[in-house]
Amino acid sequence: MTHEPLLIELLCEELPPKALQRLSESLGAQLHAALSAAGFIAEGAAAHTNFATPRRLAVRFPAVRAEQQAREVTRKGPSVQAGLDAAGQPSGALRGFARSCGVAVEALERITEAKAEYFVYRSTRPGEALAAHLPVLLAEALKKLPIPKLMRWGSGEAQFVRPVHQLVMLHGSRIVLGSVLGIESGRTTRGHRFQGKTQIVLEHALQYERALLDEGKVTVNFQERRESIARQLHAKAGELDAVLSDPDSLLDEVTALVEQPCVYAGGFDRAFLAVPQECLMLTMRQNQKYFPLLDRSGKLLPAFLIVSNMCLDDPGAIIHGNERVVRPRLADARFFFEQDKKIALEQRLGELDRMVYHNKLGSQRERVQRLRTLAADIGAKLGADALVVDRAALLCKADLATGMVGEFPELQGIMGRYYAIHDGDTAEVGQAIEQHYRPRYAADALPDAGAPAVVALADKLDILVGIYGIGLVPSGDRDPFALRRHGLGVLRILVEYRQHLGLYELLAAAREGYGTAVALSDRVAYDLVDFILDRALGYFRELGYAAEEIESVLDLYRNHDLPADQLQPRLEAIKQFRTLPEAASLIEANKRSRNIVAKEKVSDLVHALAPALLREPSEQALYAAMAEVRPLVQAHVERNEFSGALRALARLREPVDRFFTEVRVVVPDEALRTNRFALLTQLNHLLNQVANISRLPA
Repeated sequence: MTHEPLLIELLCEELPPKALQRLSESLGAQLHAALSAAGFIAEGAAAHTNFATPRRLAVRFPAVRAEQQAREVTRKGPSVQAGLDAAGQPSGALRGFARSCGVAVEALERITEAKAEYFVYRSTRPGEALAAHLPVLLAEALKKLPIPKLMRWGSGEAQFVRPVHQLVMLHGSRIVLGSVLGIESGRTTRGHRFQGKTQIVLEHALQYERALLDEGKVTVNFQERRESIARQLHAKAGELDAVLSDPDSLLDEVTALVEQPCVYAGGFDRAFLAVPQECLMLTMRQNQKYFPLLDRSGKLLPAFLIVSNMCLDDPGAIIHGNERVVRPRLADARFFFEQDKKIALEQRLGELDRMVYHNKLGSQRERVQRLRTLAADIGAKLGADALVVDRAALLCKADLATGMVGEFPELQGIMGRYYAIHDGDTAEVGQAIEQHYRPRYAADALPDAGAPAVVALADKLDILVGIYGIGLVPSGDRDPFALRRHGLGVLRILVEYRQHLGLYELLAAAREGYGTAVALSDRVAYDLVDFILDRALGYFRELGYAAEEIESVLDLYRNHDLPADQLQPRLEAIKQFRTLPEAASLIEANKRSRNIVAKEKVSDLVHALAPALLREPSEQALYAAMAEVRPLVQAHVERNEFSGALRALARLREPVDRFFTEVRVVVPDEALRTNRFALLTQLNHLLNQVANISRLPA
């Protein structure tokens, strides 16, 4: 059967750049699944290739059948019980089923399924041509793309993310005839809007990239275009003895804006450098899609790189035009900065009364008051400078009322630092104001230790308690208030700075800050402990710990408000414990004893043991060994020497093994049975001083 490459291209008006990659990947995946299900792509065939530019979505499959393989089709009819009467003659239902299949009753087969016997008809369906299915499969795939808003164009009913003007469906060298979105398929595409041929005839599906590059001046492969831009950016920066500022943050979007990229350098008036460089860099990136340039010390240069969609021998007009366009943007940033400095941050606090934080949680000014109280409490426990903490907490949201942050919300905190220092506050206060938003994303740097970390903790805890407490709990992919990120931020600060604070302790303090004025869930602090510990599983997995090790430690934290600085040392101790020869036996004993106590529905008997009722030598030996080991374990735990505690527990291996070999726990004598339950309860309690080791595989 013939296998040929299949090329599909939709030529559109300019597609949304931030969605281009997602649309391209989804189109390839949807079509591959549909063609495979329809029998046109063999199982295990080579992967397809996606192509995407601002004006086209395309995909090519390397080996597609021109015709489906013949397939066996099975139609299930009535059961034998319903199909035959008492005399064994065909019922009306069975004769009707046979007629619908076009055969006599005798041609039907019987199969047994789910303890019942049925009549079935088996036939062979000949394969159909690709042209009979491809237009429908493509139309269905397009409907499934992640398009937030559809457009209509012309007088037809077709809808897509942007108007579609041409369609290529080419199987090898043959056109697959059909109509999709009101467009008839063909073999003609278009090149670059200004520098390529208007009409490019594709003779074969494999000619696609070469024809578009040679005749159309288009690099159609997204990844190749991205790599070309990156090479040009670094080469041009090198020519200027400059450093690119975070080029990856803009690279995908710029790649989605051009079809044949060329990089040029532009500049601006050095006087604009009096404005904080974060403002200038943000306006260049966000509004103009330029790449700012820094000197070797990290200071902004009066220069930027442009990724143009035109490759010209003399790019002077392009460079001049971009320099002219960016000038008013930079002037706006300078205007906001100069105007904002005329009013001190502290004088803006009154404006926070009019800024709603959340309609159920009050204003930003009320939030600032909660942050001051909570930050003071946390700071006192951690020994941070009380004056710096209070001043930073007071001013940390004041820049929300400035013109610069109103125009560029991404600069909140950053501008607060500049304005606070301008007003005469210390660099430490400014640093805490800026850094209290950290970490802004999973891999972001933490706030510095001291006041910045204290105010950051207060900010995140207040958000978590307030938003979670009014029922806005993240669900699936929806997390509009970034509670997962804030929960991970709290965890990272506590763990990485080894802060001796308990999660419940902190969350309860944040809950207290809301008082009775806001109706929050009664269980919000308890629920948030679990919510934050859920973030810990992924966090510690990335640090190299096994899932069962993490769960064993987290299980302890879900039931006790232990200090966060012990999380990682306990994990490290459990990791080492698993290498001990005694580990498997103790883990198994812990599982077995917990199961016995749970099965018999015994309540906590940790203090109910009567030594006089220990009759068997093996249970007496276990009790004595536990009494000897217990003070050693407790002393190690009190000193945070968790590995030492687990090594001490290893001494229990022999008496534990003897106990379970020689002692029957569930005996008729109620007093003996209860006492042995109490002994097992004490054993569980002792074995789980560092972590719940029953969660580990034996």
